[in-house]
Amino acid sequence: MIPSRARFIEHRGARILLLDFAQAVDTTDSLQHIAEAKAFVATHAPGSLLVVTDITGSRFNREIVDAMVDLVRSNTAYVRAGAVVGLTGLTRVFYVTVSMVSGRRVPAFGTLEEAKDYLAGQA
Repeated sequence: MIPSRARFIEHRGARILLLDFAQAVDTTDSLQHIAEAKAFVATHAPGSLLVVTDITGSRFNREIVDAMVDLVRSNTAYVRAGAVVGLTGLTRVFYVTVSMVSGRRVPAFGTLEEAKDYLAGQA
Protein backbone atom coordinates (compact mmCIF):
# COMPACT_ATOMS: atom_id res chain seq x y z
CA MET A 1 0.00 0.00 0.00
CA ILE A 2 1.32 3.44 -0.94
CA PRO A 3 1.57 5.84 2.03
CA SER A 4 -0.79 8.82 2.08
CA ARG A 5 2.02 11.29 1.38
CA ALA A 6 3.58 9.30 -1.46
CA ARG A 7 2.57 8.61 -5.00
CA PHE A 8 4.09 7.60 -8.30
CA ILE A 9 4.10 10.16 -11.07
CA GLU A 10 5.17 9.84 -14.69
CA HIS A 11 7.46 12.41 -16.26
CA ARG A 12 9.04 12.12 -19.70
CA GLY A 13 8.62 8.36 -19.62
CA ALA A 14 10.13 7.95 -16.16
CA ARG A 15 8.28 6.61 -13.14
CA ILE A 16 9.11 8.82 -10.16
CA LEU A 17 8.12 8.36 -6.53
CA LEU A 18 7.00 11.69 -5.06
CA LEU A 19 7.37 11.90 -1.29
CA ASP A 20 5.06 14.84 -0.69
CA PHE A 21 6.00 16.25 2.70
CA ALA A 22 4.94 19.76 1.67
CA GLN A 23 3.22 21.81 4.39
CA ALA A 24 4.02 19.19 7.03
CA VAL A 25 3.83 21.18 10.24
CA ASP A 26 2.77 18.69 12.92
CA THR A 27 5.60 16.63 14.44
CA THR A 28 3.54 13.52 15.12
CA ASP A 29 2.07 13.48 11.61
CA SER A 30 5.46 14.18 10.03
CA LEU A 31 7.11 11.33 11.91
CA GLN A 32 4.33 8.96 10.86
CA HIS A 33 4.63 9.99 7.19
CA ILE A 34 8.41 9.56 7.27
CA ALA A 35 8.09 6.09 8.83
CA GLU A 36 5.50 5.08 6.21
CA ALA A 37 7.75 6.32 3.41
CA LYS A 38 10.72 4.41 4.83
CA ALA A 39 8.75 1.16 4.98
CA PHE A 40 7.31 1.64 1.49
CA VAL A 41 10.66 2.39 -0.16
CA ALA A 42 12.10 -0.77 1.41
CA THR A 43 9.53 -2.90 -0.47
CA HIS A 44 11.23 -2.12 -3.80
CA ALA A 45 14.17 -3.69 -5.56
CA PRO A 46 17.60 -2.21 -4.85
CA GLY A 47 18.49 0.66 -7.17
CA SER A 48 15.03 0.76 -8.71
CA LEU A 49 13.54 4.06 -7.56
CA LEU A 50 13.73 7.63 -8.73
CA VAL A 51 12.57 9.74 -5.77
CA VAL A 52 11.72 13.40 -5.39
CA THR A 53 11.00 14.74 -1.91
CA ASP A 54 8.98 17.96 -1.61
CA ILE A 55 9.44 19.77 1.72
CA THR A 56 7.89 23.09 0.66
CA GLY A 57 6.49 24.95 3.67
CA SER A 58 7.32 22.20 6.15
CA ARG A 59 8.53 22.69 9.71
CA PHE A 60 11.42 20.80 11.21
CA ASN A 61 12.70 20.05 14.68
CA ARG A 62 15.35 17.69 16.01
CA GLU A 63 13.03 14.65 15.96
CA ILE A 64 12.06 15.24 12.35
CA VAL A 65 15.67 15.85 11.28
CA ASP A 66 16.71 12.59 12.96
CA ALA A 67 13.86 10.73 11.23
CA MET A 68 14.79 12.23 7.86
CA VAL A 69 18.44 11.25 8.33
CA ASP A 70 17.27 7.70 9.06
CA LEU A 71 15.01 7.76 5.98
CA VAL A 72 17.81 8.96 3.71
CA ARG A 73 20.26 6.41 5.09
CA SER A 74 17.83 3.51 4.91
CA ASN A 75 16.55 4.21 1.41
CA THR A 76 20.00 4.60 -0.16
CA ALA A 77 20.06 1.00 -1.41
CA TYR A 78 16.69 1.35 -3.14
CA VAL A 79 17.14 4.74 -4.79
CA ARG A 80 18.82 5.07 -8.17
CA ALA A 81 18.57 8.86 -8.01
CA GLY A 82 16.92 11.36 -5.70
CA ALA A 83 16.11 15.05 -5.60
CA VAL A 84 14.63 17.50 -3.12
CA VAL A 85 12.55 20.66 -3.64
CA GLY A 86 11.16 23.33 -1.35
CA LEU A 87 14.30 24.56 0.37
CA THR A 88 14.16 28.01 1.91
CA GLY A 89 16.10 29.74 4.69
CA LEU A 90 15.85 27.36 7.62
CA THR A 91 15.08 24.29 5.55
CA ARG A 92 18.45 24.79 3.81
CA VAL A 93 20.08 24.30 7.22
CA PHE A 94 18.01 21.13 7.64
CA TYR A 95 19.10 19.94 4.19
CA VAL A 96 22.79 20.50 4.92
CA THR A 97 22.45 18.70 8.26
CA VAL A 98 20.71 15.68 6.73
CA SER A 99 23.29 15.54 3.93
CA MET A 100 26.24 15.71 6.29
CA VAL A 101 24.91 13.24 8.86
CA SER A 102 23.56 10.74 6.33
CA GLY A 103 26.63 10.89 4.13
CA ARG A 104 24.42 11.24 1.07
CA ARG A 105 24.03 14.33 -1.06
CA VAL A 106 20.68 14.64 -2.77
CA PRO A 107 20.54 17.41 -5.39
CA ALA A 108 18.23 20.32 -4.52
CA PHE A 109 16.12 22.08 -7.13
CA GLY A 110 14.08 25.27 -7.14
CA THR A 111 10.96 23.67 -8.60
CA LEU A 112 9.32 20.29 -8.80
CA GLU A 113 9.50 20.50 -12.59
CA GLU A 114 13.30 20.92 -12.49
CA ALA A 115 13.63 17.97 -10.11
CA LYS A 116 11.43 15.78 -12.32
CA ASP A 117 13.49 16.73 -15.40
CA TYR A 118 16.69 15.79 -13.57
CA LEU A 119 15.27 12.45 -12.42
CA ALA A 120 13.88 11.62 -15.86
CA GLY A 121 17.43 12.07 -17.17
CA GLN A 122 18.66 9.52 -14.61
CA ALA A 123 16.18 6.83 -15.71
